[in-house]
Amino acid sequence: MTSGAITLAWHDYNGSHQLRDIVYAASAVLILGGAAIQLRRTAKTGALLLGAAYFVFVLLCMPGIVTAPRIYNSWGNFFEQFSLLTGATLVYARLSSTWSRETLNRVGCILLGLCAASFSLEQAFYLHATASLVPKWVPPSQMFWAVGTTALFALAAVALLANRMALLAARLLTMMVVGFGLLVWVPLVLADPHNRTNWSENAETFGIAGAAWILADLLGDHRLNPNGMTTQ
Repeated sequence: MTSGAITLAWHDYNGSHQLRDIVYAASAVLILGGAAIQLRRTAKTGALLLGAAYFVFVLLCMPGIVTAPRIYNSWGNFFEQFSLLTGATLVYARLSSTWSRETLNRVGCILLGLCAASFSLEQAFYLHATASLVPKWVPPSQMFWAVGTTALFALAAVALLANRMALLAARLLTMMVVGFGLLVWVPLVLADPHNRTNWSENAETFGIAGAAWILADLLGDHRLNPNGMTTQ
């Protein structure tokens, strides 16, 4: 919802007129879906709307990959949006009861695992840029945390894809991404509230954390209720 509001508030998308209309429409759907998913009665519809909007943004990342496949930033943008799409899809699938809980959990682990692998690669390719975002006051050094979080993303990807300690990996991944938001993007927003990039990166970061949290919630609920029974 926040991402949609940011896009509509700034009105600075630089694409063609047709693409600009698509982006603004998808952003409006993000707002509606974000509001609807907060209520139990409309949560399924909200998840569907969010999934549709994120699917549009995933598709908008494709031209960059096709035109410059060797530039990883385009792939990184794709998987960032794909992780948000995955979160919305998991919520919709859970409320729809279309798949068994085991299948849903496995699919979620694979999709978020691929995204975590991409996050690790993106940080590795742009390690110095990643390090520059780490607050200088955080010990022991900016590069230490850039390298450390890159390795942690990779470990989370391995755990999720291999389905080994997946619940712990999903929970730790959620905590780490929330940490990024609190330590990096929230201070940048406060320091420069007129910068659209700071706002959009902040919203996207917490959105990715939300997707990881959704997976962790699914895995944790399955551990408590292995037979798929609903607790009251």
